[in-house]
Amino acid sequence: MAAETTQRGWAFVTGGSGFIGGRLIERLRANGYGVRALARSERSADTVRERGAEPVQGDLGDVEAMRAGAEGCDRAFHLAAQVGTWGKREDFERGNVAGTENVLSACAAAGVARFVHCSTEAVLLAGHPLVNVDETAPRRPDSPALYSATKARAEEVVERHASDGMTATIVRPRFVWGRGDTTLLPALTEQARSGRLRWIGGGTHRTSTTHVENTVHGMLLAAEKGGAGEIYFVTDDETVVFRDFVSELVATQGVDPPQGTLPTALAGALATASEAAWRLLPLSGDPPLTRFEYWIASQECTLDDSKARRELGYEPVMSREQGMEQLRRGG
Repeated sequence: MAAETTQRGWAFVTGGSGFIGGRLIERLRANGYGVRALARSERSADTVRERGAEPVQGDLGDVEAMRAGAEGCDRAFHLAAQVGTWGKREDFERGNVAGTENVLSACAAAGVARFVHCSTEAVLLAGHPLVNVDETAPRRPDSPALYSATKARAEEVVERHASDGMTATIVRPRFVWGRGDTTLLPALTEQARSGRLRWIGGGTHRTSTTHVENTVHGMLLAAEKGGAGEIYFVTDDETVVFRDFVSELVATQGVDPPQGTLPTALAGALATASEAAWRLLPLSGDPPLTRFEYWIASQECTLDDSKARRELGYEPVMSREQGMEQLRRGG
């Protein structure tokens, strides 16, 4: 599928129809790259095409489709993942562990030189606060949260392939937000509007965040300068109180922030009991509160991104104030 082009080069992207992946495609195109993006449905193909990429029909189980899509590309960005706070183990294993193995194998076979894996601070989450942690903090593939456990194992897969003929690097944003979000912000807004959003323990813990523009900027820098097997946190400039940040987010959508609270001990017990009930009984949908959601909503998660600043030259390109103003304008 290699094509002659006067462009700067070609990039292969998985997860290009999503929030971060879509913005990545747009930035790559603006930087002079041709882009091919994996698309597992006609709807996804239309979405990546609108953003400027050539769709590659297939999914994370189709190694040959990905190899053909990555042929002639000098860099690849892997963003596709099984995301969620609840679900079947086999879906998380297939989407996050096997899928990462497959795309790495495909890109190596296609001769891709640089590979960037979009990960998450959730690889460290197993029920304890994270306070000013850096990349030396231990991963938790044993986490009871399937998303955390399988994303941790996906990083281990990347590290095993880090020098297999291509340089593979890991980037970890936290609480990605901004214009174009079709998942997190709409969910928070709907919960606040319906009165279901509550502040666990008052919501006064601090959190790091990463605007989508800063996330993409970090990934592009990693593709240029990241070391084989290296991991980089990328965040916004300052940490923020969780309640203040979420309140400002939903307010940009014209929704009054909630005032109700839930005691921390009660919320923890509810999360544990809910998960147990949903495993034992034939209940539909997701539990009202999972442990992963409880951790996010009640425990500090502050990250030290000085390694990315030092080794990649990373600096946020979007301030929190600018990002919020974009959302208020509806842009």
